[in-house]
Amino acid sequence: MTKSSPDVIADAGVYDFIIVGAGSAGCVLANRLSANPANRVLLLEAGGNDRYHWVHIPIGYLFCMGNPRTDWMMRTASEPGLNGRSLPYPRGKLLGGCSSINGMIYMRGQAADYDGWRQAGNAGWGWDDVLPYFLKSEDNYRGRSEMHGAGGEWRVERQRLSWPVLDAFRDAAEELGIPKTDDFNCGDNEGSGYFEVNQRGGLRWNTTKAFLRPVMKRPNLRVLTGAETEKLQFEGRRATGVRFRSNGKMHEARARREVILSAGAINSPKILELSGIGRPDVLQAAGIDVTHSLNGVGENLQDHLQIRTVFRIEGAETLNQLYHNLFSRAGMGLEYALRRSGPLSMAPSQLGIFAKSDPTLATADLEYHVQPLSTDRLGEPLHRYPAVTVSVCNLRPESRGTVHISGPDVGAAPEIRPNYLSTAGDRIVAARSIRHARRLMQTMAISRFAPKEMLPGLEFQSDEELIRRAGDIATTIFHPVGTCRMGGDDNAVVDQELRVRGVLALRVVDASVMPTIVSGNTNSPAIMIAEKAADMIVS
Repeated sequence: MTKSSPDVIADAGVYDFIIVGAGSAGCVLANRLSANPANRVLLLEAGGNDRYHWVHIPIGYLFCMGNPRTDWMMRTASEPGLNGRSLPYPRGKLLGGCSSINGMIYMRGQAADYDGWRQAGNAGWGWDDVLPYFLKSEDNYRGRSEMHGAGGEWRVERQRLSWPVLDAFRDAAEELGIPKTDDFNCGDNEGSGYFEVNQRGGLRWNTTKAFLRPVMKRPNLRVLTGAETEKLQFEGRRATGVRFRSNGKMHEARARREVILSAGAINSPKILELSGIGRPDVLQAAGIDVTHSLNGVGENLQDHLQIRTVFRIEGAETLNQLYHNLFSRAGMGLEYALRRSGPLSMAPSQLGIFAKSDPTLATADLEYHVQPLSTDRLGEPLHRYPAVTVSVCNLRPESRGTVHISGPDVGAAPEIRPNYLSTAGDRIVAARSIRHARRLMQTMAISRFAPKEMLPGLEFQSDEELIRRAGDIATTIFHPVGTCRMGGDDNAVVDQELRVRGVLALRVVDASVMPTIVSGNTNSPAIMIAEKAADMIVS
């Protein structure tokens, strides 16, 4: 391997388990593995702590994404399917990982997603197998039931706001044959309703608060922030520890039992490749010696691409008007300070609609994120006219991308190529998505608001025009998965127990192990994966 470390390496000690990454999965693992006082656990986080006010105020996601304090500030390569555009690719750079900067939506996906994993040869990963792990950590406001847990660490609450215009969207969906639902998490999420969120009393509830901070005083758990892993250490084919940089010095920690990568779908394959595990041609081009050939590392990247349609409306209040009124803004701040409610408590998306782009489909393949606001780009000022954003994404994209390092520098971001809209099927669904959104806006329930299409624009009508326009306006909703795919074939990276194939004492436990992306938001499925992995590790 190319040498990039100083000769003097500090001894960081010996542990039973070393977990790399204190994000959604890593915090769960640290909690569960350190529950046995006989296990000595080291948790390494390259970012900082989560003690930043915008992390905890829900609307603060606007100030965390694109902020180098909380975001790794990655970007995709120029995407042909997006007409050459490069997209920002937010990844959490702090305790809690993406659970500290994401949209807080509690979503499991569909039963068919997990049954598909099992049918592909991943025994123990069907819906009936994983549901108990969702329930294990859940603390749902509804209380305990067959489909929900109570008393766990992962708090799920209703949103603390109300928008009449969003209620109208539920009526509009019903006109199209999409039923109203009050629960997207029973295995079939088709329907419309307000998203439930990971909040407690109007504050973000991240995995740091839920799983890590309550156990940080355990004498057998050591948590280090600002500790960036440079590479894994091996003796033969066995992972024996990690080398990491902290406070400008190089350290080495050793693992008696296992090293566990929980750095996420971008950084877990990056660390494997920096350690010489991956496709030989990629490693050699990056100047890295091959420790173990494993062709699937960094392949199979999947993500949800959303198409933001925007409609100007009349006769309804949206956040646009409140944003541009000084007294209204002061009122929103006061409401949040006194009641932890109102617009400052909003998740990025408030109303969800799960629908089928084709009536012959067995389950919904479209997810709407409907918002009573509009802007040219995330983080920019809201428009001065009342408007709604009706974003719609393909839940089960066919396109597959890659994440690979281009050199030995641990500080360099990997090259992220999602290959959005690279298949004919995905392009067809993109055109259908826009037409579906237009039908929604033409219903009686919405027509009373006199909607006027601003994006993509009514001048675009043919499939070719809509696909091209989707490339102009679509953006990620930050759900990368699949880059260390679970499976039993030669291109799988981990087996069904999440052990890296061909080496010993090394696992990957995060969203990168998903064989296929789930039909919904991905954060809580990553927590479920960690819960299940913890049982596998300690059994």
